[in-house]
Amino acid sequence: MTDYAAARFHMVEGQIRPNKVTDHRLVEAMSELPREQFVPESVRGIAYVDDDLPIGKGRFVMEPMVFARMLQEAGVGETETVLDVGCAGGYSTAVLARLGASVVGLDSDPDLVARASAALSATGIANAAVVAGDMTGGHAAKAPYDVIVVEGTVAHIPDALLDQLAEGGRLVAPVLNDNGVGSVRLYQRIGGVVSHRILFEAHPRTLPGFEPKPAFVF
Repeated sequence: MTDYAAARFHMVEGQIRPNKVTDHRLVEAMSELPREQFVPESVRGIAYVDDDLPIGKGRFVMEPMVFARMLQEAGVGETETVLDVGCAGGYSTAVLARLGASVVGLDSDPDLVARASAALSATGIANAAVVAGDMTGGHAAKAPYDVIVVEGTVAHIPDALLDQLAEGGRLVAPVLNDNGVGSVRLYQRIGGVVSHRILFEAHPRTLPGFEPKPAFVF
């Protein structure tokens, strides 16, 4: 039988803390939330692996270290609203709910939405809701958001997501450059203008719907 508490401890001490993650609220959330409850039973034994965790149908839960560094850079405040794009089984939404005031988890797969909703309820997360929809279009009904987190690599950031940022809002996502190299970028809206900067190299699996467009061949 897997000792999930021990696995969680080793994830935090071996993957999170050594990689410059110092936000105590974030570390506390990842130390306490049962990641195994947000993934299929077939992969619960490896729920704390230091890699993207496949959960079926081409989907995954992002590597803990990359996820933690992204959230730390986003700097989610206790009064802020968050959109979690590509929430999959809901683990990322649960962590964000521990940091912000309210969270909307968005996913295109209705089965994952149902699974995430059940897991959030089972773990006592009351300030988050999960909805099904086109991930590239965001969730305008609850916009604007102070923070938007994209849970996978994308070829570009759709305008629809940037348009849903509040003034001062941040969007964090792994984005491919023209050479196919991935890096986490932080976008911010200041004075109505969105700019971005590159934070660190990372290339999690690509989020469905955000794939690079095929190159045109003459």
